[in-house]
Formats: sequence, structure tokens, C-alpha cells
Amino acid sequence: MLPYLALILAMLLWASSFIALKYVFAVFDPVAVLFARMLIATVCVLPLIRLTGARGHYRKGDWKWLLALGLAEPCLYFLFEAQALMLTSASQAAILTATLPMLVAVGAMLFLGERQSARMWAGMAVSMAGVVWLTAGAGESASAPNPVLGNLLQFLAMVCGAAYMLVAKRLSGRYSPLLLTCVQSVTGSLWFGAAMFTPWVEWPTVFPLWPSFWVVYLGAGITLGSYGLYTWAVCRVPVAQAAMFTNLIPVFAVLLAWAILGETLNAAQWFACVLVFAGVWLSQRQNEAAPSAAAQAG
Repeated sequence: MLPYLALILAMLLWASSFIALKYVFAVFDPVAVLFARMLIATVCVLPLIRLTGARGHYRKGDWKWLLALGLAEPCLYFLFEAQALMLTSASQAAILTATLPMLVAVGAMLFLGERQSARMWAGMAVSMAGVVWLTAGAGESASAPNPVLGNLLQFLAMVCGAAYMLVAKRLSGRYSPLLLTCVQSVTGSLWFGAAMFTPWVEWPTVFPLWPSFWVVYLGAGITLGSYGLYTWAVCRVPVAQAAMFTNLIPVFAVLLAWAILGETLNAAQWFACVLVFAGVWLSQRQNEAAPSAAAQAG
């Protein structure tokens, strides 16, 4: 159960980032937020690596995959998502997160040789239907000046997210989750640090308390916590099944908005939340069937 609990907690942390990012982007330049987020995560993860003695077993050519890991996410993923959240609403962006499990499942078949059962595809379809229903029933929480472009950028972010999950699965057998998280945070720090010196980035001059707190939370809580938990869990479950849990993100996001911001859910939205959870549960049922079939064959 521990890998699944880790995945659920990672999705909860990722969901909270929608609220935090919308809040801090209204105060700070998005690139400055992302740079601070990566730098804080790096400062947090380096002592943990030293404390735990995390190790990796480098193989010739791994630098290409490690670089691809960091470029896919956080570099390109956060770049696309930050711009998307400036152009479209959080609710429309949440719909597109439902495409991530399908992108990962297809990638796992093509590149990792993972075969997906009919139950997995059925669970994916049920869960995505719940996400679409949930998001369509929610009112916009922010302006969407260019939703078409914003949604396209969010979809590109999902493509990058799928690439990250597949590469993380490939490397997870040789590198500890902390090391892979460190690679991501260091790569992101260098990427967004370089972007800070471009002419279109506005350096912050004032640091209000609560927006600054949310930036620290994004770096220490979400970047370190969610990626560390996900990378640890993906070592222990098939990558396509792990990706299915991303459909919990919009559910958790709505629940957090209800609990923290006082937004209410109607009956249809609550049913949609149940539908998403049901789809995730259905997709995981094949894990229980597999041992039984193997026992009968023996």
C-alpha cells in the first residue's frame, strides 16, 4: 500500500500548486517564482542526499537520460504550464491533466514494453470522464484572455510530464529518488536562473509575507515532496498505473478550493469526484488479478 499512499500524497501536493501558483503569479514574475522554487528545492535536497547517503549506479550514456529528465520536467513543463496559467483558467487547464495517463500509457507501450489491459483503458476512460465532468461543472476562478493558446501550452506541458515519467521509470532502477529529484532541481535552477537575466523578466523588489511563504512552499513542499514521493513510488509500480493517479489532481484541487477558499461543490461535481476515484480504482484492479492468474498457472 505504501507506493499508492505515496502517489496519493504526491497528487495532493501537486493539486495544491494550482492554488499557490495562481496566487504568487499575481505578485511575482512567473520566471522569478520558478527560479526561486527550484533553488529552494535544491537547497533542501542536497543535505538530504548527504544525510541519507543516497547513491546511484552510473552507466555510460546515462547523462543523456538525466539531462532529458531535467529538461522535460521541470524546465519545459514548468515553462509551458506557467504561460498556460497566465492565458487560460485553472479549470480548463485541469481538464488537460486527464490526457497525461493516456500519453504515458502509449509511451510505456512504445518505449518500455508495458502492455496495458482492457481494464486499464476502461479505468482511464472512466477517470477522464469524471475529470471532464468535474471541470465543466466548475466556474472559472481566473480570467482566460487566450484560452486556445493557453490550453495548447498546457497540453505541451502534459507531453513533457509524460516524458518525465517515462525517463524516471527508466532510471529508477539505478538511481535513488533523492538523486533524481536533485537532478531535476539543479537543472531547473540553472535553466530558470539563466532566464532571470533575459530582458523580459522582472526582478522582484518587494517580498510580501504570504506570497513569499507560498514560494517557499512550492519549492520545499511541492517540488521536493511531490517529485520525491512520485519517483520513489514509480520504482515500485508500473509507470502507466502510477500516471493514472494524476487524474486525482483536479479532484484534489477542487476539494482544496472548497476547504481553503470556501468554494462550494454541487451534487454533480461531487459525483464527478467519485467517478475519478472509481476510474483510478478500476485501473489498479489488474494488480490483484495478476497474482491469482499466476497462481492458477502454477
